[in-house]
Formats: sequence, structure tokens, C-alpha cells
Amino acid sequence: MKNIGKVIEIFSADKNSSGFPRPIVEQLDIIKDYGIKHDKFAGKNQDKTVMIVGLKAYTIAEENGINLDYGSFGENILFDFDPHKYKVGSTFLINDVKLEITQNCTICNHLGVFSPDLPSLVREHRGLYCRIISSGIITKENIVYIKEEI
Repeated sequence: MKNIGKVIEIFSADKNSSGFPRPIVEQLDIIKDYGIKHDKFAGKNQDKTVMIVGLKAYTIAEENGINLDYGSFGENILFDFDPHKYKVGSTFLINDVKLEITQNCTICNHLGVFSPDLPSLVREHRGLYCRIISSGIITKENIVYIKEEI
């Protein structure tokens, strides 16, 4: 495993939450075959259980005059590196948690509430969906490792 960065912030929205940004939380309790404990999307599509975003999406927005609070892309985990440079099937290790990239997050119309230009600006850096391979706890500042390809 290779150290590739760290967790900047973590987010989760319960079933009573709506809109963006997603609320910041103290920890994410990641549960295999379920999702994030208390998250409104837990128990649904296992290939979209966790959404990750890299800081680059916020940098692109800021460089174009769009100032966003962290969590505005709907992510559960914000990284200090760009996860989009890794392929579908790549596995991240954060503490005991293993997350496998399953697909790119589609561009949602809701991003247009921040700016009509935002969806096209972040098209290649919007976020990635992950499946949970192993359970555990994730907190802010945790180190992120990537399973090196053979």
C-alpha cells in the first residue's frame, strides 16, 4: 500500500437532511454491505454507498469565482489529492476501511444552484462513487493509501 494523501473533511446527511452542503460529522462509521451508519443513502445501491471528492473540484470552482463550502458536491469524504487519477476498481485504505471505486459521479443539475457554469467546470472532477470492501471508522486527517497495482 502506498500513502497518497489524507482526509480533509467528512460528511453525512441523515434522512431528515436535504440540500447542500452536506453536514460535517465527527466520524463516519462505514459498514460493509450497508453503507454509512445513519446516512440517508445507507442500505440502498451498494455501488454508490460512499462518494469521494478531491480538493481539486473546489479549487476549480474557486479559480472561476465560485466559492463553495466543503460538502457542496455532496461528498462523504473530501481528500487532499485528486482521486480521479485512479481507475475504476482501484482500492483506497483508510484505517481499516477499504473503498473500491465503482464509477464516476454524474453531473447533477443541483450544482447549477451555485453557478450555471459549475457543472461543466467540474465535469472531470465531480466525484467518484465507491463500494465498501471492509468496515471501520474514518475521521478527519486520516491517512489514505492506495492498493498498488501489480
